[in-house]
Amino acid sequence: MQATLTINNRGVVTLPAKLRHALGLKANDQLIAETTPQGLLLRPAVTLPLELYTPERLQEFDAAEAELAAVLPQQKLPR
Repeated sequence: MQATLTINNRGVVTLPAKLRHALGLKANDQLIAETTPQGLLLRPAVTLPLELYTPERLQEFDAAEAELAAVLPQQKLPR
């Protein structure tokens, strides 16, 4: 699929809806812009989580927070 794009005065490029749908892109997806010998290449940026939390790991976090809450004095935040 080929499309003509326009860059506005703020440098914003809008991808036509047909192109976004064909590529499975949605709002707030990130793209990587790269120069190649053929011109400009736009490709989806892949973001991966650093850690996937199991239910057991989440329980460890909750237990650690409860321990901290028990030993730290409760502070009131200024308004």
